[in-house]
Amino acid sequence: MKEDCLQLTAYFGESDRVGGHLLSDALMESFERHRIATAALMRAVEGFGAKHALRTDRFLTLSEDLPLLAVGVDEAARIERALPEIYAQLGGGLVTLERVRVLEPGDLSGPLPAELAQAAKLTVYLGRDERAAGRPAFRAAVDHLHRHGLAGASVLLGVDGMRHGERQRARFFSRNVGVPLMVICVGAGDAIAAAIPGLAGMLQAPTMTLERVGLCKRDGVRLERPRVLPEHDEAGRALWQKLTLFSNEQARHEGHPLYLELVRGLRREGARGATNLRGVWGFSGDHPPHGDRLFRLRREVPVVTTVIDRPAATQRWFDLFDAYTTAGGLVTSEVVPAAYLPLPGATTEPGLALARPAD
Repeated sequence: MKEDCLQLTAYFGESDRVGGHLLSDALMESFERHRIATAALMRAVEGFGAKHALRTDRFLTLSEDLPLLAVGVDEAARIERALPEIYAQLGGGLVTLERVRVLEPGDLSGPLPAELAQAAKLTVYLGRDERAAGRPAFRAAVDHLHRHGLAGASVLLGVDGMRHGERQRARFFSRNVGVPLMVICVGAGDAIAAAIPGLAGMLQAPTMTLERVGLCKRDGVRLERPRVLPEHDEAGRALWQKLTLFSNEQARHEGHPLYLELVRGLRREGARGATNLRGVWGFSGDHPPHGDRLFRLRREVPVVTTVIDRPAATQRWFDLFDAYTTAGGLVTSEVVPAAYLPLPGATTEPGLALARPAD
């Protein structure tokens, strides 16, 4: 298992440009130039950032600059080489770094490391049009994860990316077999460990990463609050936290779509930013896998809502997540050891001086 690995995530706008080119193209070209092993570019359906301007696909006038996420995973040394270039291109956007473990062929059986035993997040990167047992590989993977009792899983489509160091970009009139998608799943460490060998057996050379996660709420039942963290670690480096809600498009809060109401509540209360990503297949809690199907008028696709902020603010935002998810949804928390953005308290010079909270 490669432990010295990082996940870099950039949050920015669809119309952002750098040097006369779309920022999304420039970032993916940087990933390609630095031969980042795994990457995915995804288009969100709603969100807001530092300026609190809401962008959503629900209204034509607000859908011209939807949020984008670019995710790259590789060994820390390669991410370090790419980071200054990516940060310089991004301008006013947000960049985060998170520690991940990348599974290797010899890691496909046995228990997970002790710190992941209680709960973990497994992310699987595979090709958009891969097949497994005669059907879409992502659906086979989600069904497999559901049978193993995981708390939830969501499939997010990429429109561009890197697989095993090679660029894979979605194009018209193409099957786009290799364009990456992400299957993000959360569950108990023993359930994830039991599911990994079967996943590896059914998929074509997937990339799989593991992260530490806190499972805060499931199906309306509070399990624990997010971990209480200081604002800085012992070396004075700023700490950040991420809250994530896994729900679906039909989930409601007081009669309105849950994911929309939550983002509006976060914006109204002053959160630094939030993003809604719409998936194509998944499940949360005890509900069976669901998603887009032909000949159905009602969509039941998964939605992933994320907010990143400083620890004290995160406790406040969890109270909002808690109030909005009385009837369902899966809420998780994670430590974010580095965030770069033009806001008070944020790191201004990119580097790999990652904060480390005391265990």
